[in-house]
Parts: sequence; structure tokens; C-alpha cells
Amino acid sequence: MILSGILGQTTSAAASGVGVSLGLMIAIIFVALIFDFLNGFHDAANSIATIVSTRVLSPTAAVIWAAFFNFIAAFVFGTKVAETISSKLVDVAKLGTENERVNVIFAGLLAAIIWNLITWILALPTSSSHALISGLAGAAIAKAGIHVIKPHGWALVLLGIVFSPTFGFLLGGANMILVSWIFRRQSPWKVDKMFRRLQLLSAAIYSLGHGGNDAQKTMGIIVALLVAAGHGNWAQPDPHNFMNSLNLFGHHHSVAWWIILLCHFAIALGTIFGGWRIVKTMGSGITRLQPVGGFCAETAAAMTIIGFTNIGGVPISTTHAITGAILGVGTTKSVRSVRWIWGQRIVLAWILTLPCSAFVAGCLFLIIQWAIVPFFR
Repeated sequence: MILSGILGQTTSAAASGVGVSLGLMIAIIFVALIFDFLNGFHDAANSIATIVSTRVLSPTAAVIWAAFFNFIAAFVFGTKVAETISSKLVDVAKLGTENERVNVIFAGLLAAIIWNLITWILALPTSSSHALISGLAGAAIAKAGIHVIKPHGWALVLLGIVFSPTFGFLLGGANMILVSWIFRRQSPWKVDKMFRRLQLLSAAIYSLGHGGNDAQKTMGIIVALLVAAGHGNWAQPDPHNFMNSLNLFGHHHSVAWWIILLCHFAIALGTIFGGWRIVKTMGSGITRLQPVGGFCAETAAAMTIIGFTNIGGVPISTTHAITGAILGVGTTKSVRSVRWIWGQRIVLAWILTLPCSAFVAGCLFLIIQWAIVPFFR
């Protein structure tokens, strides 16, 4: 099914004289899946940090649990976020020839991968999503100028930047206050035992939301790549595909199933391998969590992510959401119980992600366009 989706149009594409080679297309799709893998790898800590730090699951069991729900998200959500990424951020039609459009997308992908690796080495839980989005924008601006940016789509991104950690913080604090009031007459031992079990559920829902939002960003890039190269029909869903019957909530899919499954598999595989260096930061570097706190933080983050995913298809940072939620839970104890130095470092990393990824992508595009491409002519 996947191979037929990629190769089914080869004959007609060759006959039409499309300038972008099939081999290059497959290579860049593979790079996109590497980014998706690294997204899961980089964000694995977000999915498992609270459940590991509260010792509900071992790290190995936790990443398998999270990866399973990252993949299952393929059958739970629609593709609104993918539509935002592929068509609402950059005007691909203004990026020149098909080869130049492909080079822009390739440069954006490489920049996002480089920034992810840098922040992983530094153990900073930055946003893979914003690295990808700003990388795409930086390469596009380097090619055609600021006018290729679509303001409406970027308004959605900026809303996500501002409100995802804010909502996570408020919901995390509200959840903790509500749960504390409901179980105020219960013994700490009973509450701890109950929420150790419930945290399995909250971690599952969070991982479901994480997979549902983040995997769609890579889907959007692949769709944009295919459209840019003149193969937009490869990305179109087949209304007669039996996979449509597996969509649990009947969401509309505007992306072919071969792309959906590849992207969810890649992010789940990345989660399995996990970003162990960031687990310590997220799980205990910000504040120390008990199972009840872990449940409240994961539930708050999941509510934030799923809300943005389903309402308007906003590509938010799941890192922002879970960090804000952990901070919100921690501050219900006392302001001093939160190690704000980590919050400051994380905010600094968020601020740096947009300009740095965009700058790296712009430089990479110029290198690809003016050095690498002419070398192979």
C-alpha cells in the first residue's frame, strides 16, 4: 500500500517531464521521516517524564506505553494540523521552479534536524515543532522574501506559542487544586495508590495528543513537498481505502493513509528510543512530582494539545504544554517548590528556536541552491 502510494504515478510523472527526480523525492521524504523520528526521540521525555519520575513505570515500559499511543493517534485525529503546515504558512507557488521549491523544503527540514540535535545535546526541552515551522519559513524567505509568508497561518502559530504553555499552566494548577479538594479527606497512602493507576491513563491520553499533533507536522511537510514537486495527487486520500473504516471518530482526512501511517510509525519509533537526557529535566529538574501531580500535569497538557489539534488545527509545541502544566502543578505547593531557573532556560530556548532555526535554514538553502545543486549539474 505504501509503495503503491509513492510509485503508482511514476509513469505519468515521467511522461509529463517533471523536473524533480523520483529518487530525490524519496530521499527527502526519508529525511522528513528522520525528523519525525527525532521529534519522537526529542519529545519522549515529555511523554514519559512524569510517569517515570513518580516511579509508576520503568523508563523502558514508559517509552513503550507512550510509543503505542503515539501510533494509535493515527486512527483518532483528523489532519487539520497537516493542512495548516502544508498550505497555510508559506505560499509555495511563489518559491520559483519545482526544484527550487523542493530545495526550500529540504533546507527547512535539515535546519530543524540540526536544531533538534543541538538542543538534545544541551538537554533543553525545546520545540521540535517550532524548529520545523521556522526552518521552513527561513528557507522560504531566503529564496523569495518575506512576502511568501502567509500572515493568517503564522497568527495561528503565534497563538499556539503564547497560549499552549499558558493553558497548560492554568489547567495544571486548576486540576491540582480540584483533585486536592475532592480527596482532602482521603489518606495520602490511598490517594497515592489510586493516582499511580490513574497516571497510566493520563500518560496514555497525553501520548495520544502528542502523536496526534506532532506527527501531523511531518505529514504536512511531506504533502507540501509532493505539491511543490508537482505530485500533489500522491498525497490525496483514497475515499475507497479500507483504512478509512479504522478512523475511530470519523474525522476528515485530507492526507493519504501511506503518509499518515509512515509519520506515526516514525514518531512512535523515536519515542521508543527516547530522549533520556531530557527526562531528568522534565521529571525532577522543574519540580518534584507525586503520582497525583503527574496525573494533573499530564491531563492538563493533554487537554491543551487535543483542544488545539481539533479546534482549528493549530500546530502547537507539546513541550510548551507539558512544561507549563508541570509548572502549574508545582506552584500549587508554593512558588519556591518550582526551580524557576529551569523555566528561565526553557523560555530562553523557546525564544531562540524561531530565529536560530530560520537563520540555519536560510543558510542551508543558499548552500544547496548555489553550491550543491550546481555541482551536480
